[in-house]
Amino acid sequence: MLTLEAIVHVDHVPWNNAGQLPLTHRLQLRIELAWVKPAIWRRVVVPETITLPKLHQVIQAVMGWLDCHLHEFEIAGERYGVPDPDYDFEPVRTEQRVRLATALGGAKSFRYVYDFGDDWEHRIKVERRLPPDPLFDTALCIAGANASPPEDVGGEPGYADFVAAMADPNHPEHHDMRAWHGEPFDPTAFDVTAVDLRLHRIKI
Repeated sequence: MLTLEAIVHVDHVPWNNAGQLPLTHRLQLRIELAWVKPAIWRRVVVPETITLPKLHQVIQAVMGWLDCHLHEFEIAGERYGVPDPDYDFEPVRTEQRVRLATALGGAKSFRYVYDFGDDWEHRIKVERRLPPDPLFDTALCIAGANASPPEDVGGEPGYADFVAAMADPNHPEHHDMRAWHGEPFDPTAFDVTAVDLRLHRIKI
């Protein structure tokens, strides 16, 4: 079984046999929403040289978010995001051109927060470091469980209320929630093929 090795800088990746294009190791990540039960999680593989803005796109795609709110990474004691002097009480470092391997510096876990109102905290664990694969040029979701919450549902407590109301036609808020969401909702739904189709559109 492969074991997780020390994270290396992008400049240290091996080169292919032709000596032309660098080959990069890959990281297997487990992404899980904090505080939600049953657990909503995804297992994805990404190049370890992926930039944080691209990783943001990957997380949005695998979790089913619509990228309509602010976000922030917290990695090895540093906060990365899109600086907003009108909003940030404590300035964040820009995520632009920052690569995941460099930011990790050997750390095995980090956080990603999406929507500072609903405050969706994603706990991300580096499970494995995989060898380079010349055919691997994108992100890949290989497993997961349960549907992601709708946008603007009110965070973990709002989502719990939403699921309860949607599941019970006799619930006093059932019809209002159904009208708000616009369609039925299955909290156990997860389609890895649909997720990978979304990932395929992201140019890593």
